[in-house]
Amino acid sequence: MHTRTIYLDRLAPFMGKPMVKVICGLRRVGKSYLLRQVMDALKDRGFRKQQILHVDKESLEYDHIRSYMDLYDLAKTSVLKQEGPKAILLDEVQEIEEWERAVSSFSSQEDVDIYLTGSNAHLFSSELATLLSGRYIEVPVYSLGLSEYLQFRGEEAGDPRHEFSQHVRYGGLPAIHHFQLEDEIVFQYIGSVFNTILLKDIVRRHAIRNVALLERIARYLFDNIGNITSAKRIADYLKAERIKVGVDTVQNYLRYFEEAQIAHKVSRFDLKGKELLAIHEKYYLGDVGLRHAQLGYREGDISGILENVVFLELIRRGYQVNIGKLGDREIDFIATRQGETCYIQVAYLLASPDTVEREFGPLMQIKDNYPKLVLSMDPLFGDDINGIKRMHIVDFLLS
Repeated sequence: MHTRTIYLDRLAPFMGKPMVKVICGLRRVGKSYLLRQVMDALKDRGFRKQQILHVDKESLEYDHIRSYMDLYDLAKTSVLKQEGPKAILLDEVQEIEEWERAVSSFSSQEDVDIYLTGSNAHLFSSELATLLSGRYIEVPVYSLGLSEYLQFRGEEAGDPRHEFSQHVRYGGLPAIHHFQLEDEIVFQYIGSVFNTILLKDIVRRHAIRNVALLERIARYLFDNIGNITSAKRIADYLKAERIKVGVDTVQNYLRYFEEAQIAHKVSRFDLKGKELLAIHEKYYLGDVGLRHAQLGYREGDISGILENVVFLELIRRGYQVNIGKLGDREIDFIATRQGETCYIQVAYLLASPDTVEREFGPLMQIKDNYPKLVLSMDPLFGDDINGIKRMHIVDFLLS
């Protein structure tokens, strides 16, 4: 079991504190394993086995825990009877009806340390914000970035730039490292994960009847990562395919994909007007392997795929990410974190003067002194251009 150090470090300052720790993320990104590592860390801090309740809703052992009262009764007759500090760890808590009522009750006791995992971002933000305002923190978990991917590869890892080509192809779901990295094997596994998300986190939760339409919209979304996407554009596309669907329905489906963290919506920021724009957003996937499992890996789409990889790395590092609009030109990412800002352009290859101008030109028009980067797969690099730094994408991901 590989230690997810980046996330344990983010949880560490809050361990043992009267704050509910919420670990959220796409299914199969490793939340359950992280929760086990939290349990080990608690034992290292002196917690005895009897002082820890770990409920895994994907285990039949806890299948009888269906409602908040089932959960409360279990805790009351076990861990809450113990002297001293106590910890309650709930895995895939959204499977328990009205779970938030039990969690609110547990959190009223200052000696109870609470950790939750779940795959529905909206569920946490809405229910917890209502009951636990100011008393919870979220730690989002993402699929493996390149540095973690290399760690999981272990002794089999080769040159990072070769491994990156595999990472771009298969994505970063941790369990793929149990298999031979071959298309037929890995894509079959990722496809099964996608189907589980679709059925358990979207279809069942929202009582969707037209599953074929949901899948069709997912394929459109997967096929257009890095492109301007809107509900109306998707509805118009489906209409051209002789599929009638309202814009409101498409908007709902897009929101469901976001809640299940299959996709992340990224808004545009007008650098001249200094405001977020409500139109012309883009979507990036929670893992690029999901796309390839549905559509196959297509070399010609590498530019959008690289953008997706860089986007995931930025949010993995804790950045808030927007797309930049500067007149009629675009900056791929404006990344902000704790008062710092960075502007980033992503290209496959800077193969022509036109490409160089397209990537560097918008950055040259920005007059502030925040860092500006152009990332590409070019094997050789010259000097920076007008203070704009050039980096190989692999070097950036490992920096």
